[in-house]
Amino acid sequence: MKNLNNIGLDVTSSQQTAEELNDLLSNYQMFYMNLRGFHWNIRGKRFFELHLKFEELYNDALIKVDEIAERVLTLSATPLHTFKKYLEISEIEGAENITDGEAAISSILEALTVLLKKERAILSIAGDANDEGTVALMSDYIVQQEKLVWMLSAYQN
Repeated sequence: MKNLNNIGLDVTSSQQTAEELNDLLSNYQMFYMNLRGFHWNIRGKRFFELHLKFEELYNDALIKVDEIAERVLTLSATPLHTFKKYLEISEIEGAENITDGEAAISSILEALTVLLKKERAILSIAGDANDEGTVALMSDYIVQQEKLVWMLSAYQN
């Protein structure tokens, strides 16, 4: 008989999912900080529209950071919670002193590529573990971010 956690999922599978979620959490924290920087530092003719859009995006990222951390806790693991760890793990690097809207949007699109790749991997792992809660969370993120990629790409052209 399998060893089950508090929500009835296999402990080993849940631990693997939680590790992947912590990796995603680290990347989201870097994404969030980059978005804040874009919001604060944007300049130019598109200032007003991009300033508001970046605020919308960082508010959404902040909610996702919390949801991911809470999902890690739900799987009976501990979410990473230091920037030292985030910096060690994250594929998304800090974007410093970006004031140009096109450069900021390009950075966002690159980050979304990383996030989507990680979310799809988690979706697969969680699906194999019958972890519907994580599957639903990742599915929601993927749908939303695919649309965002389309919209930001259309904005750039």
